[in-house]
Amino acid sequence: MKKLAIIGGGAAGVFAALVAKSLDPSLHVTVYERTRHLLSKVKISGGGRCNVTHSCFDPKKLVQNYPRGEKELLGPFHKFQPTDMIQWLEERGVDLKTEEDGRMFPTTDNSQTIIDCFLNEADRLGVTFSLGKKIDSIGGDDQGFILGDERADIILLATGGHPDGHKLAAALGHTIIPPVPSLFTFNVPSSPLLDLSGISLENVEGSIEGFPLKLRGPLLLTHWGFSGPMILKLSAFAARFLHDCQYQAKIVINWLTLDLITQKNNHPKKFLSSVIPLPKNLLKRLLEIWEFDDQPLSSFKNDRLKKLSHHLSHDTYLMEGKTTYKQEFVTSGGISLKEVDLRRMESRLVPNLFFAGEVLNIDGVTGGFNFQNAWTSAYLAAQALTNSL
Repeated sequence: MKKLAIIGGGAAGVFAALVAKSLDPSLHVTVYERTRHLLSKVKISGGGRCNVTHSCFDPKKLVQNYPRGEKELLGPFHKFQPTDMIQWLEERGVDLKTEEDGRMFPTTDNSQTIIDCFLNEADRLGVTFSLGKKIDSIGGDDQGFILGDERADIILLATGGHPDGHKLAAALGHTIIPPVPSLFTFNVPSSPLLDLSGISLENVEGSIEGFPLKLRGPLLLTHWGFSGPMILKLSAFAARFLHDCQYQAKIVINWLTLDLITQKNNHPKKFLSSVIPLPKNLLKRLLEIWEFDDQPLSSFKNDRLKKLSHHLSHDTYLMEGKTTYKQEFVTSGGISLKEVDLRRMESRLVPNLFFAGEVLNIDGVTGGFNFQNAWTSAYLAAQALTNSL
């Protein structure tokens, strides 16, 4: 009986075990997890609801949500994408729902639904779990791989961003792109808006001075600075840039683009507060900072209105650190994609060594994209390794 050893009991590792065992029931599949808990990230994802995937079904659009792995994932997403994962779950009695922002959750709003589905399937198929088992090294000979006092014909490494997995891959000859944090909020201790914590805006543009990308989306003011989907997405794309500058950078906020001179010509008697569509408390604070009184537009000279328009579209703040977004902790970095056949998720250096999930240098923005990478890479790895047997 051929043996598959999967190192890592997270989303990618467990899903790969289920797919491999279903494709080849004769295969002996063991998942080794260094902790006593399986699927821990699934448990806490989405505030305990599990953001399974995202309702983006065009592979060309889907890959745009991956700062690392965009080009490499296009082929894999043509083979297994959100539609396929939705169907896989539905066939096992789990229905998903789509929220306004495209995130997809089980209709129960409970991550345990996904965990129970996976573990029930594992029990039905006969997948073996070895909990509290840390694999310190992987050796090999003509008969396969050696893991301590155990053997395996095929290895699938699915350890996420944990250093242990990277050490194992490096020991087998793989290049590791040093991991740095991704998906974090911005600490702005000098911000004059800290006491306005809780105010959210649905459509704000953000950028980082010196980094060639502008992103638009929801923004949340916090007691430490800025958060919200737009900030998290910006942190993901600029993860390495911000790491290199030690998280000291100028953040540019475009609250809105508004031609106040045209507004003045059309509505001279209107007050600033009636033509600038920002939350009342935020606008009041911004006008105080920029030394503008809430007066009729006709009372301002054009050069003053032009200056205010510039403030609204180019408001700068000094980022002086980051705060981990704990529910979606993700790293940028991992095994170099140049050394992996992404069609099969197999090592180009070591035959019968496969990878799945975040152990690779692939990461997505928040919204279910990292889980989708886990499902897709696990599925392709499981399919390839069972075919090779």
